[in-house]
Amino acid sequence: MRRLSGDPDQAARWQAAWGSSAEEIQVVVLLAATATAAIPGISAAGATPESRRATAAADAELLLLGPGRHRPHALPPLPAGVSPALISQVVLDSLGLHPLVVDLGCALAPAVPHLRLPGSLASGPARCLTSGRAMDPGTVAGLLALGRRWGERQAKARPRRPLLLAECVPGGTTTAQALLSGLGFAVEGLVGSSLRDPDLSLKAQLVRQGLAAAGLGVPTSLGEGPPPEADPLAVVAAVGDPMQPLAAGLAMAAAAQGVPVLLAGGSQMAAVLALALALAPAPLRGGLVAQVAIGTTAWVADDPSSNLGCLLQTLERRWGVTPLGLVADLRFHAPLHPALLDYERGFVKEGVGAGGLALAWQLSGRHPQDLAKACDRACQLLLAETGPGASTVRP
Repeated sequence: MRRLSGDPDQAARWQAAWGSSAEEIQVVVLLAATATAAIPGISAAGATPESRRATAAADAELLLLGPGRHRPHALPPLPAGVSPALISQVVLDSLGLHPLVVDLGCALAPAVPHLRLPGSLASGPARCLTSGRAMDPGTVAGLLALGRRWGERQAKARPRRPLLLAECVPGGTTTAQALLSGLGFAVEGLVGSSLRDPDLSLKAQLVRQGLAAAGLGVPTSLGEGPPPEADPLAVVAAVGDPMQPLAAGLAMAAAAQGVPVLLAGGSQMAAVLALALALAPAPLRGGLVAQVAIGTTAWVADDPSSNLGCLLQTLERRWGVTPLGLVADLRFHAPLHPALLDYERGFVKEGVGAGGLALAWQLSGRHPQDLAKACDRACQLLLAETGPGASTVRP
């Protein structure tokens, strides 16, 4: 694995805290939705806005059931490639891990065992961020408080058991950019996208519209601070999604209890970390970044349309603490299945914890090339299916 940010000693300390307990990881997968995903040209997590309504449910079913079993919800057709949930499923199955899937109010619930939050906290997908009122403030505060309570409880029940947080939120990179912008970061061109060739101007336009509707300013220079009245939770309520406050609360509480946390993802998890740092008292921020790392794929780290490393450096400049960013060594090269080779062409990059779980594979002492071969076998099985989940659109 390689470091995207952070220093060697910091990485060594975090890996030592993670230890040799890859088979003991607690994996939590947060499914959420935002009406932002329905905007044409904003997401590749499904080829059409309608298909993206089923993305989270279909990915969760692949995650828990695997490629060889019937799954009630078909994987939405993609422009190319195959869902990163396949990578995550292979790692989970090989390491014997049993993830907890949490539905934060998606349009379609997954047909596998999962936890669904009470109606007051899972009232459905977030409204489009352009409204400037994506979620009710009470919902955001409740999600943060629940995450904190949950993190404290789990840390006490299983002290220092590593925690891996994953997400599936179609449209989530746009809400991530909106959250970061609302917190005062000039991040245009730094935030990733599920699209191979994202329309960065469209994303920036939507973010500006949402922040303006909420009465929040848009930063114009790197590291510019937010207006004094820009409370972090108010920013989430204005332009965020439900995953962000729950994940931030979980990470903050677990880290405070000495639990090593891996935020599995790219820009979306950088936004979660930024929210946690914005909420944490200044004396506790160093301890937070000592326990929390962001883990992603090489396809995100090397994406020419974004810059996760620079994004993490902006957090460092703001708060004077250095986030740790790690990149899994997993790559897909011939003679693997063509749908996997599409990752190398930029059509699929990350999601459903793929990068973090690929890192967990390496931390367990396994070789990334063996993971690539296992993914190839799973992909052959998945795309040989004649039932739900076999569709992929080729360019």
